[in-house]
Amino acid sequence: MSFTEQANKIFRQAIDDYHLTDSVDAPIRNPYERGTIEFSLYLKCWIDTVQWHYEDIIRDPYINPSEALSLKRKIDRSNQDRTDLVEEIDSYFRQYFCDVTPSANATLNTESPAWAVDRLSILALKIYHMQEQVGRNDADAEHINKCKLKLEILLEQQKDLSLAIDQLLEDIAAGRKYMKVYRQMKMYNDPSTNPILYKKK
Repeated sequence: MSFTEQANKIFRQAIDDYHLTDSVDAPIRNPYERGTIEFSLYLKCWIDTVQWHYEDIIRDPYINPSEALSLKRKIDRSNQDRTDLVEEIDSYFRQYFCDVTPSANATLNTESPAWAVDRLSILALKIYHMQEQVGRNDADAEHINKCKLKLEILLEQQKDLSLAIDQLLEDIAAGRKYMKVYRQMKMYNDPSTNPILYKKK
């Protein structure tokens, strides 16, 4: 099984597990051993899934403003958790390939493996929810047909992105490409770099 076959399987597992309750407050029950890549992949998709539903809820035009503000804070925390976890997954890849010596003409990829995996997790969510739209019995034929076409594109995109990630990992393993990771430096979360925060001290 390739890395992305494993990842896509775990992503779907996390999404299915979330929808057993379909509640943003449901506790996560990660079935994998802490410290493994499987644990991180499951957690990554769980965070993405909860945030997907946060984003749905906050778009309710009748939402109470105080509830919306509280939800915005949760989305901010979720985004930080997501970023931290992507960096953790990249650390896994760096350790995994630490003994590989890049060739003299090795090239750099536009993004790290974990940020590509991040997109793959989001794509699994898009596919799940587009399939949900295709299966609706309260929507008209035009809506269903539009969603079927979108689903076909998403499935093709998943296939292409999975292949590209597996090829990237193969290239890194063979020394044809090398990893260089830049940590996300989100200034608005840092009280020492966000002027709204440090000017209030």
